[in-house]
Amino acid sequence: MSFSIVVDHVSFAWPDGTMVLDGLDAAFPAGRTGLIGANGSGKSTLLRIIAGELTPGSGSVSVTGEVGYLPQNVPLAGSRTVSDLLEISGKRAALNAVENGDVAEEHFTAIGDDWDVEERARAELDRLGLGHVGLDRTVATLSGGEAVMVALAAQLLKRPAVLLLDEPTNNLDLDARRRLHAAVSAYPGVLVVVSHDRALLGLVDQVAELRDAAVRLYGGNLSDYERQAAAEQEAAERTVRTAEGEVRRQRRELIEARTKLDRRGRNARKAFENKKVPKIVAGGLKMKAQVSAGKHRALHEERLAEARDRLTEAELAVRDDAEIRVELPGTAVPAGRTLLTLPLDRPDRPERPDGAAGRDGLKALDRLVVRGPERIALLGPNGSGKTTLLRRIVEHGAHVPVGYLPQRLDVLDDALSVVDNVRAVAPAASVNEVRARLARFLFRGARADQPVGTLSGGERFRAALAALLSADPPPQLLLLDEPTNNLDLSSVRQLSQALAAYRGALVVASHDVPFLETLGITRWLRQDRDEGLAES
Repeated sequence: MSFSIVVDHVSFAWPDGTMVLDGLDAAFPAGRTGLIGANGSGKSTLLRIIAGELTPGSGSVSVTGEVGYLPQNVPLAGSRTVSDLLEISGKRAALNAVENGDVAEEHFTAIGDDWDVEERARAELDRLGLGHVGLDRTVATLSGGEAVMVALAAQLLKRPAVLLLDEPTNNLDLDARRRLHAAVSAYPGVLVVVSHDRALLGLVDQVAELRDAAVRLYGGNLSDYERQAAAEQEAAERTVRTAEGEVRRQRRELIEARTKLDRRGRNARKAFENKKVPKIVAGGLKMKAQVSAGKHRALHEERLAEARDRLTEAELAVRDDAEIRVELPGTAVPAGRTLLTLPLDRPDRPERPDGAAGRDGLKALDRLVVRGPERIALLGPNGSGKTTLLRRIVEHGAHVPVGYLPQRLDVLDDALSVVDNVRAVAPAASVNEVRARLARFLFRGARADQPVGTLSGGERFRAALAALLSADPPPQLLLLDEPTNNLDLSSVRQLSQALAAYRGALVVASHDVPFLETLGITRWLRQDRDEGLAES
């Protein structure tokens, strides 16, 4: 197999000394590769090193061909235009100058062979569902999803041999995700994508897992990877059980050997005391017994140590897929109890009674009523007002305590530890009670004392969720806004586990339909710019 990207013993640390990659070796073949791994394992850092945005402390990277890179967070501030983000402003200016009669050589040099660059740019934007976005529009006026798609269009326009995508589906609505999936499927070059989007990872040719400071390739898409990983996990667990049995056997044999040797020593002493053997013979027997005992003890202890080493090695091969455990009896609400009644502002349109079928057969709503313990999915395109609706619920208030987790996870104090953040919302709880709660969210020991500002995206989400669910009183209506953004596959699974144990009502705004389907959704609502809120 030939490799288009080769990472040779690369190490990288942040200025504060935090080591991210340590002697990493990796190689990516032609085709589409999905790069997965736990939050904080270094996936984004690795992409930035391959793209040349970061310089490794040691080691090297070789790439065959030009590299294009779509970062996880596309800058939206400033006065840059869509044309600037597409990196065609210089060529457009040169084209405009030539069309106005300026035949200076630098204009032709700037244009090169790209005389149709504007047409190609507009065609690429249209293909990605951005036909309504003008080239001179400022980036600051774009939604997060639109900015991501424009940045993707910029990379596709350049036609790089190698394209790196970091969580490209974050902030994208369902239609935009489908268009991105189509673009990825049609991409002719080498592509490496970091993502937790199961549908996107279903399109790749191989999966590369960054785990335990090493990258391992698995042939096939995400489903193939999960089957292979499950088989490996099962084999590793069998090996652990075998190694545990060997440790028990060696420990038992060591005890039996010691017992046998002790018995021999006692017999020798009795024989001497009963004058059955001469003193010199008894001394020789005693010396022989001591030497023999030492050899046997050393042999069995060595075997036991080897068995323990094999057990440790076997345990390291087992994946640590820790599960979040949540016990929140205070969040339970009676079935059918009305928790929220929120009047809704209808867009300007012909009056229809509440519940009347509108476009796509959806039932228009004049008010949002939530009864416990419902699980409501809130869908809708980018910019349709889902976040605004969740904030209105918080401002309006409900008949029960409400918890709200926004997209930006800015509900925590970065300067405080995880423990202190939870204590701030649960002042009546003792430190030991808080630590016990955090342990259920996988913050154990010193990890609970980390400043929140040092946490990875997935860790920060778990900390925010722990604080939210530990509040006094605990929320009986929980609002989540795009909760799976920036979460790795393991963190998404952990979130599903936590929400499965939640006994209150739930409203989740998300574009991640596979995640929503794991939550046992009881009602599907859609927020639309023109139609308002409707129920399927």
